[in-house]
Amino acid sequence: MPPRSRVRDGAAAVDSETAPMDREQTRQRVIEAAADLLAREGRDAVTTRAVAVAAGVQAPAIYRLFGDKEGLLEAVAEHGFATFLAAKRVDPDPQDPIEDLRAGWDLAVEFGLAHPSLYVLMYSEPKRATSAAFKAGMDILRGRVRRLAAGGWLRVDEELAVTLIHATARGAVLTWLSLPEDRRNPALLTALRESMVAAVTNQEPAVQDAGPAGAARALRAALPEQTTLSGAEQHLLREWLDRLASDG
Repeated sequence: MPPRSRVRDGAAAVDSETAPMDREQTRQRVIEAAADLLAREGRDAVTTRAVAVAAGVQAPAIYRLFGDKEGLLEAVAEHGFATFLAAKRVDPDPQDPIEDLRAGWDLAVEFGLAHPSLYVLMYSEPKRATSAAFKAGMDILRGRVRRLAAGGWLRVDEELAVTLIHATARGAVLTWLSLPEDRRNPALLTALRESMVAAVTNQEPAVQDAGPAGAARALRAALPEQTTLSGAEQHLLREWLDRLASDG
């Protein structure tokens, strides 16, 4: 039977290892080690053994923290979304909302080009759209689109605009990364961005024109969450505005 002091020491080690703060610090250290390996050597280099060595932990600790390698990669992808979210600059009242849209698109593309392996990991699985940081980033994009709609600049429905903006930025990065370096022409990125701008915005605010579609989008965007209308009236009004906004 082991000495009592040794039993106490072992119990203390277990308690230390499983303490919430220590566990979270270890988890973060493992994620950062995996992200560093991914950036320097690519996805194939991110093995549980290599990550454990880089993070200074035993390999079983990775399984306790993440379940398996896929769980670790999910955590690294979430780390990527959180890093990108922290880099986003939000102007609640931009002087030029279309230039603000361009700046947001450029920022998304620049992040992808600066972190190619991480970006591919982040967008390699559709289920990663459930990430909390990804959703927060999309909310920022929806805010940009809502400001465009409120000013009468939006050419298409808000959700379609959000999808187009996100899809063109992601497509631009993945296309660029798929090209040989000697075929990577910066004009490609500019052309894709300007095609996106032309697809989702008007050259002039639509509310200055006679057509009802732009005015409907602007009114729909400007409606407050709380109005004197009843719930049924709000639902009906939004249905009418959606129908008018999609006309043409």
